[in-house]
Amino acid sequence: MIAESARPRRFAKPALLALYGILFLPEFFDRLRDIGGIAGPLAYTVLVLAALCGIIGAAYTANALLRGGLALLLFAASFVIEAYARSSLEFLTYGAFIDLITAAEFAGDAMDQNEAALWRSLPGPAVLLIAVAWPPRRRARTRANTPALAMPAALVLFTLLAFTRGGDGLKALPGGYAALSYAVLAAYERAAGDLGPRKGISIAHVRAPLYRDIVLIVDESISGHYLDINHPRGVRSGLAEARPGVEIANFGVAASATNCSAGSNLVLRFAGTRDSYRRDIAVGPSLWDYAAHAGLETVYIDAQRSGGAMQNQMTPRERERIDRFIQFGGLAVRDRDMAVADRLAHLLGDGTASFILINKVGAHFPIHDKFPDSHARYRPILPRGGFLDVTDTGSRTGFGGSQADWRRYRNSYRNTLEWSVGAFFDRLLERAELADALVIYTADHGQNLHEGGKGGTTTHCSVDPRPEEGAVPLVVLQGGAGALAFTPGGAASHYMIAPTLLAAMGYDREAVRARSGGALDEPSRDPATFNYLYNARLNREPRWREVDPAALAPVPDDPETGRPF
Repeated sequence: MIAESARPRRFAKPALLALYGILFLPEFFDRLRDIGGIAGPLAYTVLVLAALCGIIGAAYTANALLRGGLALLLFAASFVIEAYARSSLEFLTYGAFIDLITAAEFAGDAMDQNEAALWRSLPGPAVLLIAVAWPPRRRARTRANTPALAMPAALVLFTLLAFTRGGDGLKALPGGYAALSYAVLAAYERAAGDLGPRKGISIAHVRAPLYRDIVLIVDESISGHYLDINHPRGVRSGLAEARPGVEIANFGVAASATNCSAGSNLVLRFAGTRDSYRRDIAVGPSLWDYAAHAGLETVYIDAQRSGGAMQNQMTPRERERIDRFIQFGGLAVRDRDMAVADRLAHLLGDGTASFILINKVGAHFPIHDKFPDSHARYRPILPRGGFLDVTDTGSRTGFGGSQADWRRYRNSYRNTLEWSVGAFFDRLLERAELADALVIYTADHGQNLHEGGKGGTTTHCSVDPRPEEGAVPLVVLQGGAGALAFTPGGAASHYMIAPTLLAAMGYDREAVRARSGGALDEPSRDPATFNYLYNARLNREPRWREVDPAALAPVPDDPETGRPF
């Protein structure tokens, strides 16, 4: 903190505050583009102004100790938000904040692992710290400390908003207010009740695993109805044609668990059910636990991150349950899915009984450079060369959401599918031995590609989503004489995957069915719905949307050539 006697220059403080505002502007405009419409951007702008009023009020508080305390609080909160975003490339949600608290004992490991990202996170919060703590000019001070009330008033507003929305609604606010509100909400939830410690496995393991290798491939941002296995004009998937010695069961366009990556991956990893997914994720055993108890080696292949970084709210405690943690940091992003195919083929042939979970690169934005020129079949496409080393980002630089932009986007998306799905399965099935393996393929969520002409740039994670956001592929592959018989029929969803995996691992079928519902080799009673209010905390209930393949936006045709675009 700067002493009162330092006599700062006349415009130093307002200049520092203005600098912080300028640093925040790119995030502000990115968020406006993400929201779309009129009411949403207006409401967000009002929240930003409230946050800025709180910051300015703290900055012009007369008492130096109080002003310094508020400055440190804003610095810490802003740094937490910024550091998480730079480390994970995701906004810190309330659920992720709770995970950070529960994994506090691993903070040292996380700091070592993300040291570079932490240093890059300092400039903005540091400017905010100095701007608020810097003594205001004497004529700008009030005799009382009334301006200090603006900050807690803003905090109360944001906390109430987050409470009514189950922890959501605070993305892209200046000053790290989201972290402060999360802390208040966490204290409230702690006082209101605790779910308790994580529980062990309660289902009896009654027989040896039915396959030597059991694999779950979770692709990224793949719309099931854009593939040739589900649409006559769909992109080649490599799964539509017969493969010697391989049984391919296509369950059509299925419903994801949620329309956001983290929620779907958590539900899948912790065998979550529609009725109890929050408790399952909070205190239940993970698939790693079930696999290890069944005598399988646990392997995680993450093509999206590098350097040991974890994603989708994986914690160090969960990471400890994984025997082999594989990433491809030294490889170009575009080539990582091909490396996944090679590594998986090797693992399927190494003779070790394993449970393997994979997060592919897939088709998350930006998709400009996620396919080679050899797979640029659909044109015109988005400009190339600007995102070669980016796996995923919220930035929409160079993409304004016009209909011309969306046409180029859909073309680039299809080219990406031909590479990340079609070429991937060609490569895998040419190299892999599936005689004693079960492979389940799906995606974390689908995509709203604005086929109907609606404006905006959002493709998923919408608060009021179209069904396309939850429409994913669901395919089972196994050797020709597989232990389980799959006869697709009826609706399907992510919630049928865990029962299938547990049955394949040798757990009691009746107990699995009672806990988790029906598996993919059983008659379907699934409602084919996805949860678009996944983070339904604080007495809120999940909200569900049906994925009816007949009601999905039609895959459009180019009126001039008849080719899809």
